[in-house]
Amino acid sequence: MPLSDRERKQLEELESGLAADDPRLAEELSSGSVGLRFGRRTYFGAIACLVGIVSLIAGVSTQIIAIGVGGFLLMGVGTYLLLDKHTFNPGRGRQVK
Repeated sequence: MPLSDRERKQLEELESGLAADDPRLAEELSSGSVGLRFGRRTYFGAIACLVGIVSLIAGVSTQIIAIGVGGFLLMGVGTYLLLDKHTFNPGRGRQVK
C-alpha cells in the first residue's frame, strides 16, 4: 500500500530531523550497515553462553567440578561479550552540553 502525500511529507520531515539531530546514525541507517555493529562479539558471546550452559549442566550431572566451573566461567565471558557497552552504544559521539 503506497504512502499518501501527507504521510510521505511527514516521513521526509522525520528523516531530515534525524539527519540534523544525529548525522552519524542517519548515515548508518541510510547505508543499511546497522546490523554490522552487532557482528562478531555478539555472535561469539551467544555461542559462549550456550556452550557454557551445556558445560555447566554436563559438569553438574557428571559431578566433575572442573567442567562445571569452566562452563560457569564461559557463561560469564559470553554474557560480558553480549552486554559490553562497546558492542552497542547509541550515545557514542554525542557531546554533553
